[in-house]
Amino acid sequence: QVQLVESGGGLVQPGGSLRLSCAGSANIAVINHSAWYRQAPGKERELVASITGSSSTNYADSVKGRFTVSRDDVKKALYLQMNGLKSEDTAVYYCKLIGVYRAVPHYRNFEVWGQGTLVTVSS
Repeated sequence: QVQLVESGGGLVQPGGSLRLSCAGSANIAVINHSAWYRQAPGKERELVASITGSSSTNYADSVKGRFTVSRDDVKKALYLQMNGLKSEDTAVYYCKLIGVYRAVPHYRNFEVWGQGTLVTVSS
């Protein structure tokens, strides 16, 4: 099975920055698609940013120009650099990875979510 561990959330003042990390387990062979979602209190989970296997990125209009998604294929990790944070960015952030993992002697597809990390933007 594939496991993800998220880190980097916390309390930050408006205008501040945070960098979220999502570390995948060592048995990941290929990451085909990855994304960050967020869910604010009382709201549905929404897509924040995504990055394909060829490193094509996509962002929600609300974060364009402020957030940057990146991936390290060697470390099997996903990152979200968040600058210019606003109070409306307060939410639990979740990473999601889709790819292939080693299940000796086979390779299997996976789609897995991180456990979530809370980002609170407040003065």
